[in-house]
Amino acid sequence: MQTVTLQTPGQFKYHQSDPDLTLHPGEALVRVHRIGVCGTDLHAYRGRQPFFTYPRILGHELGVEVVALAEASTTVQIGDRCSVEPYLNCGHCSACRRGKTNCCVNLQVLGVHTDGGMREYITLPTHKLHPSATLSYEQLALVETLAIGAHAVERAGLTPDDTVLVIGAGPIGLSVIQFVQLAGVPLVVTDREESRLGFCRSQMGVTHTLPANEELATRLPDYLNGDLPTVVIDATGNPASMLQAFEYLANGGKLVYVGLFQGDVTFHDPMFHRKEVTLLASRNALPATFTAIIRAMEARQIDTTPWITHRSSLARLTDDFPGWLEPGSGVVKAIIEV
Repeated sequence: MQTVTLQTPGQFKYHQSDPDLTLHPGEALVRVHRIGVCGTDLHAYRGRQPFFTYPRILGHELGVEVVALAEASTTVQIGDRCSVEPYLNCGHCSACRRGKTNCCVNLQVLGVHTDGGMREYITLPTHKLHPSATLSYEQLALVETLAIGAHAVERAGLTPDDTVLVIGAGPIGLSVIQFVQLAGVPLVVTDREESRLGFCRSQMGVTHTLPANEELATRLPDYLNGDLPTVVIDATGNPASMLQAFEYLANGGKLVYVGLFQGDVTFHDPMFHRKEVTLLASRNALPATFTAIIRAMEARQIDTTPWITHRSSLARLTDDFPGWLEPGSGVVKAIIEV
């Protein structure tokens, strides 16, 4: 089968490999049709991804077809089109027992801790497959991206009285924006790149956008009835941005980090206490989030069509991928067709 392996930072290898057709109880063999490329893949290529070892088959945003089952299943059938929940949790640690499977102590994420879906076939637990009778493989491949943003908004626990600043309008930021919009609360989006802000305005209907510069803190109240936002969600994974985010938050507000970097986050403790900030991390997503997103997409409440700006195949990926990292490439979301 066609396979792409990231051998070392900056070096992909396209090759043929033998699929493992062995199925254990509770498993399914799936045919990969579409793969979304995300920030994790870009960081791994650059050698900047935490919790990562080489060589590794990347790919965790997957739209797949069920081609074989180890046994009869009540949740999926042969021929089903599915999105993949790529977080392989142990089921017995403290986090799993409390329903927090997204941050399992022994978590193995496809394409990060264990080999992912940049290949034609992969074996997965059936309970990690989320089927849809109407969505395309392309739509299903974007469910996981949406789930990251949805979980961040879930962590924020928005109420009708909240106002939100989203920092960073890359793919994860876009997914956060999507669910803030569905919550119906006032929203401001900021980014360093005007092209991304323009995308938010033209393709996502965001009314209020601001450049991420030294004037941001003073301009925010102009868009939020004179106040700072009660919720700030940082989707940049940029240390300078993440440290600065405290300054934008209203007293008594919540700061959610959905982006991450390899380093320490520090803050001025008197300011932190004066504002009584609630600081939250957001990691991955929960099974129910995948189900809810698929239903919303089926109901046409979410349209990801404008997001897809670049396409490739497994055979062309080694040539196309480096260009997606170049400044000015215009990549919002790249899809690999298998």
